[in-house]
Amino acid sequence: MIHPVVLCGGCGTRLWPSSRRAYPKQFIGLLGKETLFQSTLKRVSGPEFDAPIVMTNAEFRFIATEQCNDIGLTDARVVIEPAHRDTGPAVLAAALMLQDTPEALMLVVPSDHILADRDGFLQALTTGVTAAGQGQLVTFGVTPTHAETGYGYLDLDGDATDAGTAHPVKAFVEKPDGETAARLIATGTHLWNSGMFLFRVGDIIKAFETHAPDIVGPCRTAIETGAEDLGFFRLGGAAYEQARASSIDFAVMEHADNIVAVPLSSPWSDLGSWDTLWAQSQQDADGVVTQGGAMAIECRQTLLRSEEPDIQLVGVGLDNIVAVAMRDAVLVADITASQQVKHAVTAMQAASIAQADHHPRFHRPWGWYETLCLGDRFRVKRIVVNPDGVLSLQSHLHRSEHWIVVAGTAHATVGDEQRLISENQSIYIPLGVVHRLSNPGQVPMHLIEVQTGAYLGEDDITRFEDAYDRTSGNTSDI
Repeated sequence: MIHPVVLCGGCGTRLWPSSRRAYPKQFIGLLGKETLFQSTLKRVSGPEFDAPIVMTNAEFRFIATEQCNDIGLTDARVVIEPAHRDTGPAVLAAALMLQDTPEALMLVVPSDHILADRDGFLQALTTGVTAAGQGQLVTFGVTPTHAETGYGYLDLDGDATDAGTAHPVKAFVEKPDGETAARLIATGTHLWNSGMFLFRVGDIIKAFETHAPDIVGPCRTAIETGAEDLGFFRLGGAAYEQARASSIDFAVMEHADNIVAVPLSSPWSDLGSWDTLWAQSQQDADGVVTQGGAMAIECRQTLLRSEEPDIQLVGVGLDNIVAVAMRDAVLVADITASQQVKHAVTAMQAASIAQADHHPRFHRPWGWYETLCLGDRFRVKRIVVNPDGVLSLQSHLHRSEHWIVVAGTAHATVGDEQRLISENQSIYIPLGVVHRLSNPGQVPMHLIEVQTGAYLGEDDITRFEDAYDRTSGNTSDI
């Protein structure tokens, strides 16, 4: 059995505004209803694989679990990283969780990549299993189709087109400029670095002990001091924060002498920019891609995407343009410059622009909400509570609320009163009164909340009880 380890972090900058720090690209249906995270889970499911370990952070833990459940994967083990420390500590922590079976194989895969040919992936994996069983640390390289500057490269000791063979890796090459990338491809000995790895548990632990021993101690202690928490395993925070932030490439792979690469000829992309999404999408005869409520008139080589049903995006006479419309942000860029979107996000972050990181729809353990209208002393929200979802028992110092149920049934607690609220019914929550909302039904419950008061910030909340362990005083609604 192969133990898949799915890396599910990410900062969500390169596909802004669809992808943001609060809701990165792996959770979005960029090429259909199925998300990249779900496609990855399906790719590493089946008789060859054990239940996956999902390495993520506290903010994404319920989103990850919900998307696992949506595809019928109920046995995934979700591990919470208390701090972002890059892929090196994440991979080592997962290996240490499997250290009782040092001969077991461990497959590390990012959660946000596209790999169209699963059969080709399994064939490459078979070659990798043989090499890993002999003590090699295996990485999978993708046969280049063009001089890509957004990927790192693997320099092989052998013919990069020789599929079915594990080639020794001479060097890891950082993302090159265009001229260098063209030269690397011309050698015939270079592959794109896919960020996927395969090794025995004992071998990767030994590699960290040899090449990055300073990471091992904090990760061991984080496992020992970790604990089960609402069905998740939460790594010990104080210890994990002491681990040096490093990618697995920098920490181990670039220093070890037992690295081999298996060529992967399947179409692959890390969807690292809007032009790569355009290239992976179904285009019309003029190279135009439209997604959602988008229309193109006399356009060429263009991607138009609207993520809001109420926003119709129309492009007229565009050439080599990407335009993405959301409720709170719009991107318009030359498609060849889409790698620079992350710099725009950095500039917005420096200017404290909320849209840089925050998504218009805020996902919570119980469901999600979005602001429909915000004015002086009032805010209107749409709130969706999943079946069995329960908001915390809470109160507010500065605002009162009106709840109007528009679909489903809500169970409301307001002070000493408890009642069911059906569709088209409402209830009022005075300022300062302890209250709670839950969905006892079998379908999502939709609610309109009208807030009025002097201060409407999300941090105006005191929790008294919470099903999701969020009762540490006045905290924002996460």
